[in-house]
Amino acid sequence: MKNIIQKSKSHYFVTTAIRFFSICIPLLMLSCDDFVQVAVPSTQLSSPLVFENNSTATAALGAIYAQIRDNGLLTGNPNGMQSKLGEYTDELTFYGAGGQTDASFYNNIVLPTNMDVKNWWNTTYQQLYTTNALLEGVENSKSLTAFQKERLRGEGLFIRALLHFHLTNLYGAIPYVKTTDYIANTKIGKMGTTKVYENVEVDLLESEALLDVEYISSERIRPNKATVQALLARLYLYSGRWGEAANSASAVLNNSLLYVDDGNLETVFLKGNLGNIWQLLPDTDGRNTLEAETHVFLQGPPPVSALSVDFVNSFEAGDLRKTHWIKEVTNGTDVWYHAYKYKAYNNSQGSVEYSIVFRTAELYLIRAEARAQQGELIAAQEDLNKIRNKAGLSNTSASTKEQIISAIVKERKSELFTEGHRFFDLKRNMLLDEILAPTKPGWDTNDQLLPLPETELLLNPNLKPQNNGY
Repeated sequence: MKNIIQKSKSHYFVTTAIRFFSICIPLLMLSCDDFVQVAVPSTQLSSPLVFENNSTATAALGAIYAQIRDNGLLTGNPNGMQSKLGEYTDELTFYGAGGQTDASFYNNIVLPTNMDVKNWWNTTYQQLYTTNALLEGVENSKSLTAFQKERLRGEGLFIRALLHFHLTNLYGAIPYVKTTDYIANTKIGKMGTTKVYENVEVDLLESEALLDVEYISSERIRPNKATVQALLARLYLYSGRWGEAANSASAVLNNSLLYVDDGNLETVFLKGNLGNIWQLLPDTDGRNTLEAETHVFLQGPPPVSALSVDFVNSFEAGDLRKTHWIKEVTNGTDVWYHAYKYKAYNNSQGSVEYSIVFRTAELYLIRAEARAQQGELIAAQEDLNKIRNKAGLSNTSASTKEQIISAIVKERKSELFTEGHRFFDLKRNMLLDEILAPTKPGWDTNDQLLPLPETELLLNPNLKPQNNGY
């Protein structure tokens, strides 16, 4: 057992949000280290002043997006889920110092005292607190119009669902927090993943009804109806609700006016690509993505991690993704590889890449899997081939249900690497032990869940018991 908005408008939007955040959120965070346990001061995001007009309310929302971009699970920096879970599984090889928390993830010896485990938990619940404060402020506002309220509420519900969705897939049973009320939150207990999914669905269905099909800005930095449908498709896939997963994916993919696949692998991760569904704006104009800053290195050995050799060798011959999305670095003796999906690792005259959270390729693969599970094999092959053909590969030879699903797992590995999917794909297909145990000596079947942070268990007995194996 292991104990062991258009360009100028959009940047103004973020600048205003950060200015607001610098005033209000530090006061909020003073008591949010464990917000389900500790009270909050009276001066906070839910102050009525914030919601006197749409500009300040929107700035508050933008500040939440900035926090999601920079900290916690969804950040593209080395402390985010994309990097850490890549090391935890078979995407990345860790080259850094042994004392770093990355080593614990890479060696699968993550303990309840691990700082990343604690930071992910605390930061995500901080983000949930501010999201709930936004929702309450919008609801209580006497100044916002009905349309403005619907827009802000729809986005807030989406954020709340998104964060809880990731938390339960990492930690298992968790509190689903819907209020800023201190007393209520001190009494809240954990609910299992099935119940969390039910709450996620409720939030998403309301959000879907509130948000428009059209984007509020041309840069796709504010979630729209399709963004919600993309998360619904993922939720239904993870839940085994195949028909609903396929329908939610189709709701997005069938909108060919908004979502167009140009077939060019070089442009997939540019901010203007029409396969992007929702993306996060950089903090300043001219800066690009944290993902590029994290993964790209110019000389070896890698400062932290690099793509594993086995992963690089797993691509089929002729797969253009290996050519366009992976770059080789050598010192003349040794060779390393890094993800090169995002290529702008330095500042540029204007930002050319934004951090993509949802894109259409995932939805084709979701629909392919959902269709295969329902026995719609020809339709599943068509969706799978859409992704394969773009990568320069021939149509799949898989013909049975089992073969097609296996081919989809393989295709997701090649298409979605370093985007935070691999661990969850192996987990929901019950492949973690089979794939990781032979190559990762520290792997234990209990590693399918992270431990709950030890400090949080001490603060809040309602979080007990600890996950198995820790």
